[in-house]
Amino acid sequence: MSNFVWQSILRLVVAVLVGSLIGSERARHGRAAGMRTHILVCLGACMTSLTSVYITRFAGLSGDVMRLPAQVISGIGFLGAGMIILKNNNMITGLTTAAGVWTTATIGIALGYGFYTGALAVSGLFLITIIFFARFERKWKTTEVIYLELDDLRAVNDVLNALRGKISHPFSYQIFAPRSSTQGNLGINLVFDRHIELEVSSLTEIPHVVIAVEECQ
Repeated sequence: MSNFVWQSILRLVVAVLVGSLIGSERARHGRAAGMRTHILVCLGACMTSLTSVYITRFAGLSGDVMRLPAQVISGIGFLGAGMIILKNNNMITGLTTAAGVWTTATIGIALGYGFYTGALAVSGLFLITIIFFARFERKWKTTEVIYLELDDLRAVNDVLNALRGKISHPFSYQIFAPRSSTQGNLGINLVFDRHIELEVSSLTEIPHVVIAVEECQ
């Protein structure tokens, strides 16, 4: 029993580390599901596997050890559905984050059963996919969307004029509520009809622009 307890602690700790690693990348891009969400999903999924093992090994109950984790795999789809958004420019965003949360759950299940090799391999491939493949994906885009957040509602016209002077390619824009909870901030989407070569982070050099990130799925 004591051996199982230490194994459980190790698996739960690894689940937290993997969840934080994946979640930090999503948080860096301003996604709704950031580090805490991915940690909790991976931790909870890991716990379902550990509970199944405990029930069959120590509680003296028989049954299918995959039944609880199977419910996680199907049920996590409801959480992912809440991350998919159809925006005003008819672009669907959140698909990558939703798929990532589902994959994080499967990693947690694997960790709960002690399948470290598979869990860590998928974690590595996950990060390679969302970091490095994103560079190739940008080149295939027919449209480009950049999210900006301003710290002053009254500075919209000044910021737009500065953007037109900084960006040679024409763009349309949409104004909406900010993603952050900072009072007085304002969100703006810049929409381009094709992929443009631009160092998005440099847009924060414009006065009143506090966040500038390229939109991704």
